[in-house]
Amino acid sequence: MNKNAETDHPIHNTLAVRWSPYVFSAKPVAITDLRSLFEAARWAPSSYNEQPWRYIVGLKGEGDTHRRILDCLAEGNQPWARNAPVLALGVVMRNFSANGKPNKAAPHDLGLATGNLVTEATTRRLYVHQMIGLDPEAARETFSIPEDAEAFTAIAIGYREAAQAGDSALHAREDKPRTRRPLGEFVFTGNFGDPAGF
Repeated sequence: MNKNAETDHPIHNTLAVRWSPYVFSAKPVAITDLRSLFEAARWAPSSYNEQPWRYIVGLKGEGDTHRRILDCLAEGNQPWARNAPVLALGVVMRNFSANGKPNKAAPHDLGLATGNLVTEATTRRLYVHQMIGLDPEAARETFSIPEDAEAFTAIAIGYREAAQAGDSALHAREDKPRTRRPLGEFVFTGNFGDPAGF
């Protein structure tokens, strides 16, 4: 299945081929690849270089972390996410470490770090599906996450299952065309809502 983005303007191929599947192969992800994915996250930019991201990672078949992450996901995500060989929680540290003051950039910076991870994964022919559907308080209790932190997102990592096996409803979700707003709907100049015109 070709899910490459049909862009209006040229972009790097790594960005064009990235998409989020629902059907993952059971093939494990090499530890060397995982190291590189999280190394890419490590080098993301952040406000005051705070690096307010933390990740809890579970490998299917190794210990119980994968299952414990799965149990923290929203019910709608569990049926497909259980098949991903790697599940992770993206945890945001809410306060600056130097002075304890709130860091309003923290969720943004976690997103940048995970964006780096997703891009690195794509270069390695891995797929990533991010989820906001999780129970942060269940994750806090399950993984002893401190009060000044929050499990903000969940991430499934793995290879796409190319064969038309498994849940047909999940394959149907994958078959939907990819769409995005045109630039004129989100790039403005002058006033909010006035298209930039390029």
